Amino acid sequence: MNRRVSILILLDIFLIGVSFWLTTVIKGVSFQTYLGNYGNGVLIFTLTWILTSLIYNKYSFTSYSIKHLSKNIITSNLIVLAIISILIFLTRNDYYSRFIVFSTISFTTLAELFIYNLWGVLKKTQVLPDDVLGKVERSLRRPRPAPTISEEPIDPTRVKTVQKAILSDFSRDVYCFLEQHTNLFSDKTLIIATTTSFNLLNQPNNTFKTIINLKRVNDIRRINKFFEAANEKIPVGGVFVCMAETQEQRKKRILSKFPPILNYIYYLFDFILKRVFPKFSFTKGIYFLLTRGENRVISRAELLGRLYSCGFDVIDEQEIDKMHYVVSQKIRKPYFDMEPTYGPLIKLRRIGKGGKFIKVYKLRTMHPYSEYLQEYIYRKHNLQEGGKFKDDFRVSTLGRFMRKLWIDELPMIINLLRGELKIVGVRPLSQHYFNLYSKELQERRIKYKPGLIPPFYVDNPKTLEEIMASEIKYLDAYDKHPLFTDLKYFFVAVYNIVFKRYRSN
Repeated sequence: MNRRVSILILLDIFLIGVSFWLTTVIKGVSFQTYLGNYGNGVLIFTLTWILTSLIYNKYSFTSYSIKHLSKNIITSNLIVLAIISILIFLTRNDYYSRFIVFSTISFTTLAELFIYNLWGVLKKTQVLPDDVLGKVERSLRRPRPAPTISEEPIDPTRVKTVQKAILSDFSRDVYCFLEQHTNLFSDKTLIIATTTSFNLLNQPNNTFKTIINLKRVNDIRRINKFFEAANEKIPVGGVFVCMAETQEQRKKRILSKFPPILNYIYYLFDFILKRVFPKFSFTKGIYFLLTRGENRVISRAELLGRLYSCGFDVIDEQEIDKMHYVVSQKIRKPYFDMEPTYGPLIKLRRIGKGGKFIKVYKLRTMHPYSEYLQEYIYRKHNLQEGGKFKDDFRVSTLGRFMRKLWIDELPMIINLLRGELKIVGVRPLSQHYFNLYSKELQERRIKYKPGLIPPFYVDNPKTLEEIMASEIKYLDAYDKHPLFTDLKYFFVAVYNIVFKRYRSN
């Protein structure tokens, strides 16, 4: 727990003690006597109060707005009231004074509301001093990267309104990131904080060039529908900005929020409910029933992949205040993929014999929607030895383990039985990877069925050029002696895999 959380816990313990003393004064009884008699009850009450406050993020607030602070306090304290009321009812013990309990809760809540909101006002004053708007306006004259949308006359009133609205709930870093990448003050820029596509599609103005959504993608139930709505509201070349808490950021937050051991227990249950349940059809209903699709776990790869599948190209991304902000640009209409690969068993579009697409079965080793990021990864990281992408963040931790043991490729036996693949042959490629090959090899390799065991495991090539040369060598030999070539390549590949530990990644 950070320093602020520790201070707020100590403050709550102090406020509970003062409130308890105040209720005894009002009731006209001895504080020392009641404290002695209520010792265990006060301890249980205080622990319940602190644990509930931690779980409902009362101490870990990110906004200093009065509405946000008050909502956190009231929600958490009402839960405490409900828990304590249930405990009193279940114990059926009239020894405890309900006046003492409920008055302590009421006084502590009022004190918290006053102190937290006073703190919020002071923090806002620090973030927004009297001349801050003038300073920000002057900062607009600083040299900055060319905007993605043409410059337009700026309305000073809109400038102040937008600046104040953003800085009241977000840090200066967030504001500067948005100001750098968008025409923030243009009347053709829509700034919203919503989780429903209805609020986008229902906008009367259809001439927006930029849409900025300052609500976490994690809380959007139908993410693709939302991104598709954003795509519909802006022209090609228009900008869409969104934000999310990535899976990696979520893990760090949970592990730092709770004490050791307890944090990993909490993370385990969170992992099962938020990451495993949505992947299976028979548990997906339970997941949405319990969560309503809110606070879902989304990896960086899934976030970017969904954007690409919905017609956007990622321009920039940055982690700010433990959130991941993404600036994207519309390049086309969405794919409207009716079969997204979300579950553990996936079907990947690969080029087969005759240039026809086949659906290759595999176990998932990458985060959902990763298949849409091949061009983005290639542009950012290029290829490493063996023809794989460098620094491929799309591969999950479990996926790396599965790839080492070839567990992920076992379902390809289905394609073998269907006659779409043969045992030995050139690797079935995606459209993007296929386009990296020379035209001559492209035209030649579609004359043959792809195979489960590629010539890679015989020649162990390091670069894309060597991979192409290896496949040409195999195809030349296959044209002369098909059966003998496949038998030779099969036994050599098995030997290299088992004894020389050849790996494709």
